Amino acid sequence: MQIPNVYILAIESSCDDTAAAVLCNDKVLSNVVANQQIHNQYGGVVPELASRAHQQNIVPVIEAALKKANINKEQLSAIAFTQGPGLMGSLLVGSSFAKSMALALGIPLIAVNHMHAHILAHFIDEEGYSKPTFPFLALTISGGHTQIVRVDDFFDLTIIGETTDDAVGEAFDKSAKILGLPYPGGPLVDKYAQLGNPKAFPFTKPKVPGLDFSFSGLKTAILYFIQKKKAEDPGFIEENINDICASIQNTIIEILMDKIKIAVKETGINQVAIGGGVSANSGIRNTLKETETKYGWKTYIPKFEYTTDNAAMIGIVGYQKFLAQRFETAEVVSKARIEF
Repeated sequence: MQIPNVYILAIESSCDDTAAAVLCNDKVLSNVVANQQIHNQYGGVVPELASRAHQQNIVPVIEAALKKANINKEQLSAIAFTQGPGLMGSLLVGSSFAKSMALALGIPLIAVNHMHAHILAHFIDEEGYSKPTFPFLALTISGGHTQIVRVDDFFDLTIIGETTDDAVGEAFDKSAKILGLPYPGGPLVDKYAQLGNPKAFPFTKPKVPGLDFSFSGLKTAILYFIQKKKAEDPGFIEENINDICASIQNTIIEILMDKIKIAVKETGINQVAIGGGVSANSGIRNTLKETETKYGWKTYIPKFEYTTDNAAMIGIVGYQKFLAQRFETAEVVSKARIEF
């Protein structure tokens, strides 16, 4: 007996990107994202403006996702949406639409943890990409999170290390701001770093016990370093931008890799996957790839389109939850902070 295809419409609206995707089983048929440029002039995401932009974008984005997937809404098996974590106003736009549409179509509603989705994005069926096997370690790195997660099954995920203060994405963006680079600055640090000497300016790595991280001290050290150098030479940043960025990026990568090495040693698991917006960073991707030959690890690096916030990753969790019949009622609530 042939099992019928499962079609999932996924909606992601946790921050400032409105995204919708359609999956047929574990294969992505469409993955549409509407970016919000309005935040650039403020140097960061403004929550009120984000939720208003989501309201404007959500209908056309979902229509575009269905059209690109070449299916109509009556073919959908379920609707998955981001329950949290994220900005409350943004989350409510996505969840309200998902609830209404699921109710109107009479199909199941599926709530997804955004951070689970960054990890399970590795199970999207993508040509040329292999899927990890359980158990594996996941390094989730984004603007709001830095975590090492032990993944024993689709719904058995345990945080074994996390940041005690700032996330790695914030460390990149704040460092860029100190250097006078426009928002979002993280990708620009990566761009300049590729042209610089990573050992030009040594920064002290924080001493944090176990598998936890800390980035607030590093941000402060970078601020004081730049202030001191600019006082000595007003043109210091412009003359050394490549080396400064390379040194900052190298320090951050070393902090991440030091903890992953400990995690591999303690757990005996040598499969490592990365996820989250900062996993688009070329230095992190290259360093992790090098561990395959250096340490004999098996590493998993997602496609760029599945690193930043997107709905395809929500859809793959939705598909697994559909198979497990893990559905929600319309009473399910969005949560800015959500239990992992």
